[in-house]
This record gives sequence, C-alpha cells and structure tokens, in this order.
Amino acid sequence: MRYIILPAMVAATAFAGFMGAQIAQSSSGASAQVTTPAASNGAKNFGDETVSPNPGSNPVVVELFTSQGCSSCPPADMLASRLAKDSALLVISRPVTYWDRLGWKDTLAREDNTRLQRTYASKGKAGSGVYTPQMVVNGGGGAVGSREGDIRSLVRLAKNDTGPVIETNRADNGDVTVTIKGKSRYMAGVSLLALSSSETVQVGRGENGGRKLHYTNVVKSERNLGSWDGTSMRVKLSSTDLSVAGADKYAIIVQRPGAGTIVGAKLLDI
Repeated sequence: MRYIILPAMVAATAFAGFMGAQIAQSSSGASAQVTTPAASNGAKNFGDETVSPNPGSNPVVVELFTSQGCSSCPPADMLASRLAKDSALLVISRPVTYWDRLGWKDTLAREDNTRLQRTYASKGKAGSGVYTPQMVVNGGGGAVGSREGDIRSLVRLAKNDTGPVIETNRADNGDVTVTIKGKSRYMAGVSLLALSSSETVQVGRGENGGRKLHYTNVVKSERNLGSWDGTSMRVKLSSTDLSVAGADKYAIIVQRPGAGTIVGAKLLDI
C-alpha cells in the first residue's frame, strides 16, 4: 500500500491522522491500513396531525469517510454495514473525492464529504486527520474505520441522553412534520440527509480494480433546515423533499456550528 504526502494546506491535519493510523486488524480478521492519498485542491396534536413521541436518547452518529479507490477501505465498509444493524447507532457513509485522481473516480463521492472531513480534522481531536478509512463519532473523536474496538469505545463515550427530543409525523398527503424539543443555551444547525441504504459498485480501475464493493447509508444529498436555539422547533417536509433520486432513507441531524458536536439525530420513520 503506498502512502502519498498531502500538500501543505492539509499537512498538519493529515499528519495527525497518519501517525495515529497504522496497519490494523478489522473485526473480521482481515488486515486494514489507513491511507492518505493526494489531497484535492482545494409526540402532540397539531390540528389534524398526531405526533408520536420518541422517548429515549438520540442514536449515536457514526460517519465513515471512505473511497472506492482505497484498498484499505472495504473492511471498514463491511464494519459500517454491521454497525448499522444496531438501532442505537446511525451509520452514515461519506465517500470522499481526493482519491479520484489516482485512476478511478468514485461514483458515490461528494465534495461536501471531503470538506466536512477536513473541517473535522482542523479541530485536532483524537483520531483527526484527512485519511481513509476514518470513522468520526458524533462529530467528535475519530479512529481508523476498520478498528471496531476503537469505534465502539468512542460510541460508549459519546452516548448522551441530554440532547433534544426529535419527533416526527407523516400526514395523509405525504408531508412530514419534524418537531425538535428541548432546552439548551447553544445554537445548532438542523439538516436533512437523504441516504441510500445499500449501494453496490463494480470498480473498474485503481487499487480496488475488479472488485465489487458494498456501501451502507450513503449520503445522496443534505439540506439545511434552519437553526435550533434550544426551544421547540417545527419543520414541515413535503413529499418532494423526501423524494431525492437514489435515496430510500432520510435522517435529521442536529449539529453545533462549524461541524461541531452532533447533539441529536433521528432516522425518519416514513
């Protein structure tokens, strides 16, 4: 596996990720490496609606930064699939773009995913850096994406029952009302993520050339719904909002500004 040094603009953050990531064993026993390729430049009644309560804590959000061009990533992709079966977790796959120049353009990659990973890396938290595979837990600490023990340790630390309560209701016309309730002195952004629960890609070239790869809960689009100020907030989503091409799941994410801590999340029951 080759290692390629990132340019100066991301060298500091990439170095942190690189030094913290060496050849690792995935939970299935397959060897996995962290790889840093060349970076690219750059419940109530409201009128005729009934909202069902969703008591309990928010799921812990696990974001996987991965790439079809990274031969160390498939074990992490497989781990993401296993973790997604845990209802206490919301696993999100975010394929990045900076491997595209090395022989294969990732068919699922989004530049927004790359920017988000770089923003996380700039905060210098444990496991930070610009590398693949990487999992970031609740917008905080990260680890090599194939190291299940490390990921589960981060999940245990991230569990929090103090976040907002997110409730949803689907009306007869297909519209969905999202209600966010709680008390807080901080602001947080509210986003709607459109996800594809399962994607299979036949890779033609690059380090994974000839392999068929599988992905879980891949981001197809994300949209800002506004800001939650620690009081009750309601947002209506139309059937059009929930008809993104290629998506079959939708999630609400409540996250502090500047890619800060994720304080609330819910997979919509629609």
